[in-house]
Amino acid sequence: MKKKALVSWSSGKDSAWTLHVMRQADEYEIAGLLTTINAKFDRVAMHGTRRTLLEAQAEAAGLPLRTIPLPWPCSNEQYEAAMRKACAQAVADGIEVIAFGDLFLEDVRRYREEKLAGTGLTPVFPIWGLPTNALVREMIASGLRARIVCVDPRKLPREFAGKDLDEGILNAMPAEVDRCAERGEFHTAAYAGPMFRYAIPVESGEIVERDGFVFADVKVAD
Repeated sequence: MKKKALVSWSSGKDSAWTLHVMRQADEYEIAGLLTTINAKFDRVAMHGTRRTLLEAQAEAAGLPLRTIPLPWPCSNEQYEAAMRKACAQAVADGIEVIAFGDLFLEDVRRYREEKLAGTGLTPVFPIWGLPTNALVREMIASGLRARIVCVDPRKLPREFAGKDLDEGILNAMPAEVDRCAERGEFHTAAYAGPMFRYAIPVESGEIVERDGFVFADVKVAD
């Protein structure tokens, strides 16, 4: 009997690809997507993705969505308390595994492993260690489509915000920028690809700068 797993879902390309890889491997029963939400703005924490787009992603993936509301501002203690509650509920629901789309940051992986130790949930990292330059191009070649919704202007020019992630955009990025943005150079919202049953129609909204980051709003098109 396959273990039930949740996918830690940021709304971006890496979590979307993690779902795709897990489905191809067919080792786990994917029981849903798990996402933290900034309760004040009703958007995905850090990415700024609207809840309506998040819900559209879950619908297109054919999976239930579990959201974890976080206060704003949110201390690390508040974040960890919310995660403990969500993990306890997942275990009560028969979930045994949480999959993360981390790629190579050892400290991030270690943090997740330490916090999940003893909870009854096992962390797995299906795309860990894959070369990011080749990986993002494999994503694009597969049909994955994602829009850049957040940019750290200290690492990537703000003009990249609101652009679709494609070969042209990848080639235009400064050489030092990781093409999967594992160091937080940018964040994306996926709207098409092999992990979805259909492409989600999206349209771009305004671009704003807040808390030192540039956010490009993306809406589900009418």
